[in-house]
Amino acid sequence: MNQFKGSIAILGSGNIGVSLAKGLVKASYAQPGQITLTRRNISNLTAFSDQGFMVSGENAAVVAAADIVVLAVLPQQLNQLLEQIRPAVDPKKQVFISVASGVSCIDIRNKLGEGVQVVRAMPNTAIAIGQSMTCVATDNASKENVDEVIRMFETVGSVVKINEDLMTSATALCACGIAFFLRAIRAASQGGVEIGFHADEALKMAVQTAKGAADLLLQMQSHPEQEIDKVTSPKGCTIAGLNEMEHNGFSSSLIKGIKLSAIKAGALYTKE
Repeated sequence: MNQFKGSIAILGSGNIGVSLAKGLVKASYAQPGQITLTRRNISNLTAFSDQGFMVSGENAAVVAAADIVVLAVLPQQLNQLLEQIRPAVDPKKQVFISVASGVSCIDIRNKLGEGVQVVRAMPNTAIAIGQSMTCVATDNASKENVDEVIRMFETVGSVVKINEDLMTSATALCACGIAFFLRAIRAASQGGVEIGFHADEALKMAVQTAKGAADLLLQMQSHPEQEIDKVTSPKGCTIAGLNEMEHNGFSSSLIKGIKLSAIKAGALYTKE
């Protein structure tokens, strides 16, 4: 991978921000000294300073020196951050990446200036192990800048470029979705305990089975029902279990949960 030549500012270095920073360095996309992490309490970033990352509590000063600015704060904190950095914005130099749920590109330009290039990115917490599913979208950024953002997030997982009007849906399916699949694994492990396994054994078995199911689809490029058909025989135990789950609303509950999460994701940000 060709190393990025500029400087990167990650404003709001929580789980997503620091995981991205680590991923960029691990993939040799950038050196630690090219990346500045900011946080209200910079004492929480001491370990990253020791690793060679730049750290700061001065968001505006960091933005002024950056080529790529990642806005990694909560939606509720975003307006205050945008007010802080607005004087340091240079639309000709910088591209802004927002990972804040429910915040459109135009919302950010309304605060920073019409000429600012904004790309939205929605990773999930698997970014911490380089296995994120990240969706990116924009309404005005150049192809060159979008390609650079995609290249950044490919260091920490898979990336899909989508239309911006689907970003809240992506939040529900990919970001919230991590929790949904984890809950399914937890439920499977509880079922394992009820049929005789110790809790640690049941969890290990459920986790590996879930991983195997996902890898099957990724590597075989097949549809879930194709793989389900391979393990469901007439009058067999698999189809009996599947049908019992469906009678109790398994698929319906998951679909309804994803739809509700999408509605909630779109309402997290207050424009005022």
